[in-house]
Amino acid sequence: MIGAVMALSPVLASAEGGGTYYDRTFVLAADQKCGLFRGPVAGALNAATLQSRGAALRGGVAEATLNATAARARYRAARVDCANPELTTVRDRVAHAFAGWQRIPRMDFIGDRATWTADRVRREDAAWRLVQPSVVGASPVRFGLSAMPNADSALSAVVSFVGRPRPYAARIVMRDPALAPRPWLTAAGSAVLPPESARKEIWSAGTAPAAPTLLAADRRQGEIWRFPQTGSDALAALDPREPFLVQFLFRDGSVATTTFEAGDFAAARAFVGLGTV
Repeated sequence: MIGAVMALSPVLASAEGGGTYYDRTFVLAADQKCGLFRGPVAGALNAATLQSRGAALRGGVAEATLNATAARARYRAARVDCANPELTTVRDRVAHAFAGWQRIPRMDFIGDRATWTADRVRREDAAWRLVQPSVVGASPVRFGLSAMPNADSALSAVVSFVGRPRPYAARIVMRDPALAPRPWLTAAGSAVLPPESARKEIWSAGTAPAAPTLLAADRRQGEIWRFPQTGSDALAALDPREPFLVQFLFRDGSVATTTFEAGDFAAARAFVGLGTV
């Protein structure tokens, strides 16, 4: 529905087309130039634009093609007259379309193999703003953005290990774009982690007992491992088809590894960034 509302007129659209991702990128760029929207609408539009990019990548569109599409959209927006009446029409349609979208309290961002669940409901206890579940052995792991009331969210992993000992460190392992600029794709089009020489690690900044509201439903105890903001930014830059690992390191040299999917983390993070409702 939103894609249809945002379809650009022939005057504003690129002669080569470009679909939903082109349209949303154009309107975002026009907003940056002309100040079309208030903050919440612009934030919702940004989340939707990232979501359409992720959908295109999962559909097999090459990243280079999407980058070229975005460049065309921004080039067109840079040359549009802010007083163009057709731009005013597009502005009104987009603002109307996203008026309800920005008030949605929860949303699932479904990937190929996993789902990010975003939750913007205002709470009095620690809560997951964005979470993807996984498991290592018999121990549930939840990973995403957790937040205390009236505090910014933090990239976190919560694990409830069965028995002892407990890990002494945790890290995220993912493709390093500086060493492997493109995702490693199989013949079937799914992504895998590159060789270890092309990976990077982001280490946890510390651990503490996890709040009960962050635990898996059937658990009574667990630890929360928090990661720096750079980890969140790095995940947002991954291809949505890519896996990444969260590893827990033990003093006997063993490593417990669980796998997650990047999916629409970037879009979901932008959606959560709209604030609580």
